[in-house]
Amino acid sequence: MKALPGRKQNRRNRAILEHCIAVDIAEVRTEEGRLYLFVAIDRTSKFAHAELHAQSNRTVAVAFLRSLIKVVPYRIHTILTDNGVQFCYLPRYRNGSTARYITHMFDLCCREHGIEHRTPKVNHPWTNGQVERMNRTIKEATVKRYHYSSHDELKTHLQTFLMAYNFARRLKTLKGLTPYQYVCKI
Repeated sequence: MKALPGRKQNRRNRAILEHCIAVDIAEVRTEEGRLYLFVAIDRTSKFAHAELHAQSNRTVAVAFLRSLIKVVPYRIHTILTDNGVQFCYLPRYRNGSTARYITHMFDLCCREHGIEHRTPKVNHPWTNGQVERMNRTIKEATVKRYHYSSHDELKTHLQTFLMAYNFARRLKTLKGLTPYQYVCKI
């Protein structure tokens, strides 16, 4: 990839040029019950993707990753997730004697697509702060502002919000560009 205007390409800002996506899960409620909101945001372009699922387990996390790979218009280099069981084994099981013989489903999917999977240190939630802030933004725009009688209403409104965010909302951190315009510019 080429260097950003006004910046030399070196080891420090190479991470800026490669697309690192942060992924997290949040819980939302409607009148019908609870849903799990899987959210991914590119740390450079702020391009966001979210899906609602009835369960929060390893197979759903892998399905979310596969749909994210299809939706994102570029090659993903790194994925940053929290230490949840949906994304990796618990830290106490990662370094045991059998750790080299087993691999988590999410890691297998990442390896299959050539994606580096990173997790923050335990008890360091601020490492994944950008996606946590996106969770809050989505919740404020949907479930905290409106009452939904069905899951379908929430899913429809969530997709409308994401389309407006990615294609119409101009962000100050991107110098007035929308996330989609920034991706096209790179």
